[in-house]
Amino acid sequence: MDLLHARDLVMTYGPTRALDGVDVTVRSGESVAVMGPSGSGKTTLLHVLAGIVRPTSGTVALAGDDLVAMGDATRTKLRRDRFGFVFQSGQLLSELPAEENAALPLMLGGLGRAAAVERAGGLLRRLGLAGMERRRPGELSGGQAQRVAIARALVGRPEVVFADEPTGALDQATGREVLDLLTSVARENGAALVVVTHDAGVARWCDRTLAMRDGRVVSEFTAPAAVGR
Repeated sequence: MDLLHARDLVMTYGPTRALDGVDVTVRSGESVAVMGPSGSGKTTLLHVLAGIVRPTSGTVALAGDDLVAMGDATRTKLRRDRFGFVFQSGQLLSELPAEENAALPLMLGGLGRAAAVERAGGLLRRLGLAGMERRRPGELSGGQAQRVAIARALVGRPEVVFADEPTGALDQATGREVLDLLTSVARENGAALVVVTHDAGVARWCDRTLAMRDGRVVSEFTAPAAVGR
């Protein structure tokens, strides 16, 4: 089933067209990599699909809900309740332990701290962080911190997870572990996954890859089953 549906996206910054007529469809439970060199428009596309910025023109719909027409407050609530995010640096709060970092979306959504931390702790243990729930980000390795970021992205059971260069700050072996967890747990939770990357090795973990250049999708291909796994 088509979940996220974007048509004829244009994004301009002065004379620059960061997106130049992009069409994207993401199905429920599907993982999609968006590849391209620096300046190709891939991060701009992620920000538009996630409702972080409005396109200059074009449409973005999540299960029929029009993101472009939503007010700022509605889009903020949508990003909190229906989307999850994983960034290159993790962007964890240094003063909070892992379980509270992971539980933040639930607490911001109104769930009590005890219930939110309990659910987050279960996900952290599933991601191999048993016994580390009370450690702060400075006490974790890069790979462990990214696992906390994955838990935070998935704890609210989002419909779509957006990941922007999620292994860019990790060594190759740790990056493979993080990708395995990100793709497999998102799939098990039924979440679609959109991964922005410049690395073909990362893209091979996804079901489908869109290649971008100069603000356009120039090619699309489906990865052979189990490649890179």
